[in-house]
Amino acid sequence: QEVRMMMNEKRNKAVATPRPYTTPIYINYRSTMKIAALACLVASASAFAPTSVNNQVNTAVQSSATEFDGMIGVSNEVGNKFFDPVGLSQWAPAEHLRKAELSNGRSAMLATVGWVFPKFYTFASDDVTTTDPIEAILQADAQWWAQFIIFCGTIEAVKYRGELEGKSFTGDGPAVIDWTNTWDTLDEKQKEEMRLKELKNGRLAMIGLAGFVANYFIPGAVPIVP
Repeated sequence: QEVRMMMNEKRNKAVATPRPYTTPIYINYRSTMKIAALACLVASASAFAPTSVNNQVNTAVQSSATEFDGMIGVSNEVGNKFFDPVGLSQWAPAEHLRKAELSNGRSAMLATVGWVFPKFYTFASDDVTTTDPIEAILQADAQWWAQFIIFCGTIEAVKYRGELEGKSFTGDGPAVIDWTNTWDTLDEKQKEEMRLKELKNGRLAMIGLAGFVANYFIPGAVPIVP
């Protein structure tokens, strides 16, 4: 019995005594996990650092500038350099922006004529009774607006179909629309001159139309506009 009691006492002491290496291993493991998690957070945050974003933007702007430098329109009025002070060219390819510039320029040329023409001559009309350009737009009948939208849609459809056929409305290929059939009779130098004239006239018309509108709503904003 005494032997049995001694054996039980030794067994109890062995169970109650903690292992000396248990706690340090546990503490080291948790510390390691914290350090690893912190390192992951730092690495993730560095991906959003302003420096890397700026580098990406600068690279995109530089590549866009290179793409535009050889295009028609980079001439003396912009110092023979690509002019894009706010970096809009990084958001779209050069071909798309050139098409948009020409389309807006052509629309602005027509709008400039429409702004000035009624001051000299008007057509008989039952719904539009003013030569004021803004009031005339508001007085136009809904049927006129429907016809205008259909006309614009038809022109865009013709341009799209022409591109599918290998033609171009920017002057760098067979013309999509050529009412007088004169485009194909021009040599390459004459075509380049014609493209440059249209582009610059469109740019001037966009600036001029913006001046008309600004002076209309803010009289005197553009001194040379009557």
